[in-house]
Amino acid sequence: MSIHTVQHFKQGGKILSVGHAEEPESLYNNPQLYPQMFPWLFPYGLGGLGNTRGFRKISDRERKRQLLMYHDKQFQLDPMFSLIAFNHKQIKNSSTGGFLLADKGHFSDIADHLLSPVKPETDEEKECFCVLNDLDYVNAKVKGSVTCQKNMHNEIWALTSYLGAPSWFITCSPADINHPIALYFANTEEVFYPKICRYDEHICLIGQNSVAGAHFFKFMVELFLKHILGVGLDKADIYGKTAGHYGTVEQQGD
Repeated sequence: MSIHTVQHFKQGGKILSVGHAEEPESLYNNPQLYPQMFPWLFPYGLGGLGNTRGFRKISDRERKRQLLMYHDKQFQLDPMFSLIAFNHKQIKNSSTGGFLLADKGHFSDIADHLLSPVKPETDEEKECFCVLNDLDYVNAKVKGSVTCQKNMHNEIWALTSYLGAPSWFITCSPADINHPIALYFANTEEVFYPKICRYDEHICLIGQNSVAGAHFFKFMVELFLKHILGVGLDKADIYGKTAGHYGTVEQQGD
């Protein structure tokens, strides 16, 4: 890489220098953050998160949902927008969890836990567990974290203790590559015409639009809960009246 760079300069090649301000941009109360990061998605510099020029104030979560469900799917197809939006959500959740923890009456004890060194002795080990407990409180606000998974385990055990052992263990695995609804969600055409496409075309459509895959999965799970388990309905369904249910999403791959 360095050899090609030197050769490029010797041949009079040009470079693009991207500067930055002295102060980093804030994730909070900054409507211009996303238009500055994605000018090709916000060509007029408007429409970012926390925009005060709208008819009503909406949350960041709702605004991200609106952008990802935009009709031409330009936000869905951008390879970085959904990833950065999710990353910012995790940062804000951890910051909010730390703020709520530090805002409590035992702030001084928490500060002592974080600043004091931990030694491998009995009393110090207790202090170490206090630190881990404080950090777990913050980490629990971050979706997908180890502490979040531990809390889900506790919720499952509590639900089992209250309602008894589950009667059914059901694995739902919608095939998005072969399903016409998923292919419609991933396609940029607004009007759907049934047509037979090659298998590699299916893979390309789903592979380049992760939002469409998540949208299809949510759609199928909600249909399953409503029409198979009867969740939210007053009448019993196929398996009778559902006393309780708990669902998790299995993540595969690196």
